[in-house]
Amino acid sequence: MTVFNRSWRRPGALVTVAAAGALGVGLFAAPAVAHTPAWAVTCSEVSVDLVNYTADAENTVTLSVDGKELLATEKFGGEFHKKIELPKHDKELTLHLVVKDGSGNDGSLDDTKTAPVCEGTEPEPTPSTTPPSDEPEPTPTEAKPEPSKTTAAAAVPSSQPSPAGDDLAETGSSSTTPLIAGAAAVILVAGAGITWAARKRRAVGN
Repeated sequence: MTVFNRSWRRPGALVTVAAAGALGVGLFAAPAVAHTPAWAVTCSEVSVDLVNYTADAENTVTLSVDGKELLATEKFGGEFHKKIELPKHDKELTLHLVVKDGSGNDGSLDDTKTAPVCEGTEPEPTPSTTPPSDEPEPTPTEAKPEPSKTTAAAAVPSSQPSPAGDDLAETGSSSTTPLIAGAAAVILVAGAGITWAARKRRAVGN
């Protein structure tokens, strides 16, 4: 009977040791698997899922996009779930997630991902570098038609006298005609007087 009991005790002891070892390995391995954070990024949003963290530890999560804070540092307990909408963008965005496990069980994370551009997104117009002016824009004026050369020439008066006086027909009289006639009459009268005086002298002499 003693030999039989001993033969049963040895296998039982081996089974107990193996079970205890497997349980110990499972306990030590569980925290590393449970504290694996997960997060996903699309063109329009980012989702963060953190589970199985120590509830009474000071766990924090921070998310930034292109160096700008998208999610301020936020404390959480055993779990954290959040979806955040990304700003509209016409080029890829760089997202940076930082998770700190307050319990020190290797649940911390410092990771970077890229958000692609959504299809159909038009690029934003480039802002003008010229500052806006308070002065109103000048109203365009209609171009006035240039005057015709023929009309302009006709409208300008000539400074030269009209040659019409030189082309007048001669009528045979002028303002000096009476003077000439009077002088001729005087000459005729004088000549007749001289002739008469000469004849009278001749008659007296004879």
